[in-house]
Amino acid sequence: MDSLDLTSQDWLPAAAGLTEATSRSLLQSIQSIDLSTSASAQPIGTRFAYRGAGGKAIVMLHGFDSSCLEFRRLVPELAVDHRLWALDMLGFGFGDRPADLQVSPAKICEHLYAFWQSQVKEPMVLLGASMGGAAAIEFALSHPEAVEKLVLLDSAGLTRGPNLSKVLIKPLGNLATGFLRRPDVRIKVSQKAYQDQSLVTEDANLCASLHLLMPNWSEALITFTRSGGYYVGDRITQVAVPTLILWGRQDRILGTKDAARFEAAIALSRLQWIEDCGHVPHLEKAQETAGAIAAFVA
Repeated sequence: MDSLDLTSQDWLPAAAGLTEATSRSLLQSIQSIDLSTSASAQPIGTRFAYRGAGGKAIVMLHGFDSSCLEFRRLVPELAVDHRLWALDMLGFGFGDRPADLQVSPAKICEHLYAFWQSQVKEPMVLLGASMGGAAAIEFALSHPEAVEKLVLLDSAGLTRGPNLSKVLIKPLGNLATGFLRRPDVRIKVSQKAYQDQSLVTEDANLCASLHLLMPNWSEALITFTRSGGYYVGDRITQVAVPTLILWGRQDRILGTKDAARFEAAIALSRLQWIEDCGHVPHLEKAQETAGAIAAFVA
């Protein structure tokens, strides 16, 4: 296992602009391992941040087009009493993207299982935010022996996304990702994600965009989108582990209706609202979110 050598990265000058202590600390703690899966003919360089020395094993999965930096404020709150892995999912974050990389929900699940076998090696609390919530559900259904509990933060997965497989081809796919790369577009997404607009800082915007500088970012995003993305609505009632559903009361990205739908569909679930909060309670209300998770894990 190797620490991520920031001095060798093309995006180091940009990373030097981080000002929040939690952002800099988590970035500097990122480690790298190689995992072999069917997603590529070669081992895949996989990035994650690890914190903690005891307690329950908690693995955190970020949202769409994001990275493990999404958990920069939640990790310090939980690391005192738990072992935490904030993982960059296959094809996302700062992980390697070989030219032949296949990115789909099935490949992400396989990659996560390889990571679990390599690093965690015991039933874990699997936490997923937004798209990461759908990935967590998919994994819990595929590998129930590896998941003790689920935590869903404003989770996706109950609604099918648009079928873009026919239009996300070159050059249209590159035009779409080029639009998503634009700073003004990403700032507007952040403004919609937060209820408290004062949290849409330069540091927050930089954390949300550093991974765009990784090689083959556009190609991997197109490949994943063409796979159809996540939909677990037809299997959600099969989730059989205790599940905590945390949801920002003012979520303007996914709305709030799915919160109750998740609670109704998952037998061993409990919904807890995070008040005065948007789509990212782990960033906007980190202490309150960590307290709810800690009580649930205990």
